[in-house]
Amino acid sequence: MSDFEAHGLTYGGFGPVTFALEAGERVGVTGPSGCGKTRLLRALADLDPWQGVIRLGAQAPLDMRASAWRRRVAYVPAESQWWHDGVGSHFTAAPSERALGELGLGPDVLTWPVSRLSSGEKQRLGLLRTLAGRPAVLLLDEPTAHLDTQRVLAFEGVVRQACEQEGLMALWVTHDAEQLRRVTARGYRMGPRGSWEEVPSWA
Repeated sequence: MSDFEAHGLTYGGFGPVTFALEAGERVGVTGPSGCGKTRLLRALADLDPWQGVIRLGAQAPLDMRASAWRRRVAYVPAESQWWHDGVGSHFTAAPSERALGELGLGPDVLTWPVSRLSSGEKQRLGLLRTLAGRPAVLLLDEPTAHLDTQRVLAFEGVVRQACEQEGLMALWVTHDAEQLRRVTARGYRMGPRGSWEEVPSWA
Protein backbone atom coordinates (compact mmCIF):
# COMPACT_ATOMS: atom_id res chain seq x y z
CA MET A 1 0.00 0.00 0.00
CA SER A 2 1.31 3.47 -0.92
CA ASP A 3 1.30 6.38 1.49
CA PHE A 4 -1.33 8.33 -0.49
CA GLU A 5 -3.32 6.91 -3.40
CA ALA A 6 -6.46 7.09 -5.49
CA HIS A 7 -8.00 4.28 -7.57
CA GLY A 8 -10.73 4.72 -10.16
CA LEU A 9 -11.48 8.20 -8.82
CA THR A 10 -14.25 10.05 -10.68
CA TYR A 11 -15.56 13.52 -9.90
CA GLY A 12 -17.90 15.93 -11.67
CA GLY A 13 -17.83 14.03 -14.95
CA PHE A 14 -14.02 13.67 -14.96
CA GLY A 15 -11.82 10.63 -14.46
CA PRO A 16 -11.15 7.87 -13.75
CA VAL A 17 -7.89 8.83 -12.05
CA THR A 18 -5.46 6.40 -10.45
CA PHE A 19 -2.13 7.34 -8.85
CA ALA A 20 0.08 6.61 -5.85
CA LEU A 21 2.54 8.75 -3.86
CA GLU A 22 5.22 7.72 -1.41
CA ALA A 23 6.35 9.68 1.64
CA GLY A 24 8.49 12.67 0.67
CA GLU A 25 7.48 12.56 -2.99
CA ARG A 26 6.51 15.57 -5.12
CA VAL A 27 4.39 14.72 -8.18
CA GLY A 28 3.26 17.15 -10.87
CA VAL A 29 -0.07 17.49 -12.67
CA THR A 30 -0.51 19.56 -15.81
CA GLY A 31 -3.04 19.98 -18.59
CA PRO A 32 -5.13 22.59 -20.43
CA SER A 33 -7.51 24.91 -18.64
CA GLY A 34 -10.88 23.33 -17.96
CA CYS A 35 -9.64 19.73 -17.90
CA GLY A 36 -10.50 19.23 -14.23
CA LYS A 37 -7.20 19.79 -12.39
CA THR A 38 -8.66 21.98 -9.65
CA ARG A 39 -11.67 19.72 -9.28
CA LEU A 40 -9.34 16.75 -8.87
CA LEU A 41 -7.56 18.42 -5.95
CA ARG A 42 -10.86 19.45 -4.37
CA ALA A 43 -12.13 15.87 -4.66
CA LEU A 44 -8.97 14.51 -3.02
CA ALA A 45 -9.48 16.96 -0.15
CA ASP A 46 -13.10 15.75 0.12
CA LEU A 47 -14.36 19.23 -0.69
CA ASP A 48 -16.36 18.13 -3.75
CA PRO A 49 -18.34 14.92 -4.43
CA TRP A 50 -16.35 11.96 -5.76
CA GLN A 51 -16.56 8.22 -6.29
CA GLY A 52 -13.87 5.56 -6.15
CA VAL A 53 -11.10 5.00 -3.62
CA ILE A 54 -8.92 7.56 -1.82
CA ARG A 55 -6.54 6.43 0.91
CA LEU A 56 -3.97 8.05 3.15
CA GLY A 57 -2.08 5.07 4.48
CA ALA A 58 -4.82 2.73 5.66
CA GLN A 59 -7.38 5.52 6.16
CA ALA A 60 -10.08 6.80 3.84
CA PRO A 61 -11.97 10.11 4.09
CA LEU A 62 -14.97 8.40 5.70
CA ASP A 63 -12.74 7.09 8.51
CA MET A 64 -12.41 10.53 10.11
CA ARG A 65 -14.18 13.84 10.44
CA ALA A 66 -14.07 15.98 7.30
CA SER A 67 -12.11 18.72 9.10
CA ALA A 68 -9.50 16.19 10.25
CA TRP A 69 -9.08 14.79 6.73
CA ARG A 70 -8.64 18.29 5.31
CA ARG A 71 -5.90 19.05 7.81
CA ARG A 72 -4.09 15.86 6.76
CA VAL A 73 -4.80 16.23 3.03
CA ALA A 74 -4.56 19.99 2.66
CA TYR A 75 -5.78 21.88 -0.40
CA VAL A 76 -3.77 25.04 -1.15
CA PRO A 77 -5.62 27.11 -3.79
CA ALA A 78 -4.14 29.87 -5.91
CA GLU A 79 -6.42 32.33 -4.06
CA SER A 80 -6.28 31.53 -0.35
CA GLN A 81 -9.24 32.29 1.92
CA TRP A 82 -8.99 34.75 4.84
CA TRP A 83 -11.85 35.04 7.32
CA HIS A 84 -10.47 37.29 10.11
CA ASP A 85 -9.50 40.95 9.75
CA GLY A 86 -5.97 40.45 11.06
CA VAL A 87 -3.27 38.24 9.54
CA GLY A 88 -2.05 36.87 12.87
CA SER A 89 -5.54 35.69 13.86
CA HIS A 90 -5.28 32.98 11.17
CA PHE A 91 -2.38 31.24 12.94
CA THR A 92 -2.82 29.14 16.09
CA ALA A 93 0.97 29.35 16.49
CA ALA A 94 2.86 32.17 14.83
CA PRO A 95 5.39 31.04 12.20
CA SER A 96 8.99 31.61 13.17
CA GLU A 97 10.94 34.61 11.97
CA ARG A 98 13.12 32.19 10.03
CA ALA A 99 10.13 30.58 8.26
CA LEU A 100 8.78 34.02 7.33
CA GLY A 101 12.20 35.15 6.17
CA GLU A 102 12.62 32.14 3.88
CA LEU A 103 9.60 33.44 1.96
CA GLY A 104 10.71 37.06 1.99
CA LEU A 105 8.32 38.15 4.76
CA GLY A 106 9.09 40.12 7.90
CA PRO A 107 7.67 39.27 11.34
CA ASP A 108 5.59 42.46 11.33
CA VAL A 109 3.38 40.98 8.59
CA LEU A 110 1.52 39.08 11.32
CA THR A 111 0.29 42.42 12.74
CA TRP A 112 -1.12 43.61 9.42
CA PRO A 113 -4.79 43.67 8.41
CA VAL A 114 -5.52 41.14 5.69
CA SER A 115 -6.65 44.01 3.46
CA ARG A 116 -3.02 45.18 3.27
CA LEU A 117 -1.75 41.90 1.80
CA SER A 118 -0.94 41.54 -1.87
CA SER A 119 -1.99 38.41 -3.74
CA GLY A 120 1.58 37.12 -3.57
CA GLU A 121 1.83 37.72 0.18
CA LYS A 122 -1.43 35.84 0.64
CA GLN A 123 -0.02 32.90 -1.31
CA ARG A 124 3.14 32.74 0.81
CA LEU A 125 1.31 33.16 4.10
CA GLY A 126 -1.28 30.63 2.97
CA LEU A 127 1.48 28.05 2.58
CA LEU A 128 2.83 28.78 6.08
CA ARG A 129 -0.67 28.60 7.54
CA THR A 130 -1.21 25.21 5.91
CA LEU A 131 2.17 23.83 6.99
CA ALA A 132 1.42 24.89 10.58
CA GLY A 133 -1.36 22.27 10.60
CA ARG A 134 1.25 19.54 9.90
CA PRO A 135 -0.46 17.94 6.90
CA ALA A 136 0.64 14.68 5.34
CA VAL A 137 -0.26 15.80 1.80
CA LEU A 138 -0.18 19.18 0.08
CA LEU A 139 -2.56 19.63 -2.86
CA LEU A 140 -1.03 22.67 -4.57
CA ASP A 141 -3.19 24.46 -7.15
CA GLU A 142 -1.03 26.93 -9.13
CA PRO A 143 0.41 28.02 -5.77
CA THR A 144 2.95 30.51 -7.20
CA ALA A 145 0.76 32.19 -9.80
CA HIS A 146 1.16 35.66 -8.24
CA LEU A 147 4.86 35.50 -7.37
CA ASP A 148 7.93 36.90 -9.08
CA THR A 149 10.83 34.61 -9.97
CA GLN A 150 12.71 35.10 -6.70
CA ARG A 151 9.62 34.35 -4.60
CA VAL A 152 8.68 31.39 -6.78
CA LEU A 153 12.04 29.76 -6.11
CA ALA A 154 11.76 30.50 -2.38
CA PHE A 155 8.26 28.96 -2.26
CA GLU A 156 9.49 25.88 -4.09
CA GLY A 157 12.38 25.58 -1.67
CA VAL A 158 10.12 25.59 1.38
CA VAL A 159 7.93 22.84 -0.08
CA ARG A 160 10.96 20.80 -1.14
CA GLN A 161 12.46 21.06 2.34
CA ALA A 162 9.20 19.96 4.01
CA CYS A 163 8.99 16.94 1.72
CA GLU A 164 12.62 15.91 2.16
CA GLN A 165 12.85 16.50 5.91
CA GLU A 166 9.35 15.65 7.12
CA GLY A 167 8.12 13.14 4.53
CA LEU A 168 5.38 15.47 3.33
CA MET A 169 3.84 14.49 -0.03
CA ALA A 170 2.88 17.08 -2.65
CA LEU A 171 0.63 16.90 -5.69
CA TRP A 172 1.54 20.07 -7.60
CA VAL A 173 -0.75 21.46 -10.34
CA THR A 174 0.88 23.97 -12.68
CA HIS A 175 1.00 25.08 -16.32
CA ASP A 176 4.68 25.97 -15.91
CA ALA A 177 6.80 23.27 -17.57
CA GLU A 178 10.03 24.62 -16.05
CA GLN A 179 8.52 24.50 -12.58
CA LEU A 180 7.47 20.90 -13.09
CA ARG A 181 11.05 20.00 -13.97
CA ARG A 182 12.40 21.88 -10.95
CA VAL A 183 10.08 20.54 -8.26
CA THR A 184 8.90 17.12 -9.47
CA ALA A 185 10.58 14.10 -11.02
CA ARG A 186 7.43 12.63 -12.54
CA GLY A 187 3.75 13.34 -12.86
CA TYR A 188 0.54 13.14 -14.85
CA ARG A 189 -0.90 14.97 -17.84
CA MET A 190 -4.63 15.56 -18.07
CA GLY A 191 -6.43 15.91 -21.38
CA PRO A 192 -9.27 18.24 -22.36
CA ARG A 193 -11.87 15.69 -21.27
CA GLY A 194 -10.13 14.77 -18.03
CA SER A 195 -8.06 11.91 -19.46
CA TRP A 196 -5.17 10.85 -17.24
CA GLU A 197 -1.73 9.92 -18.58
CA GLU A 198 1.32 9.12 -16.49
CA VAL A 199 4.53 11.03 -17.34
CA PRO A 200 7.50 9.04 -15.93
CA SER A 201 9.89 11.99 -16.47
CA TRP A 202 9.55 15.63 -17.55
CA ALA A 203 12.97 15.56 -19.23
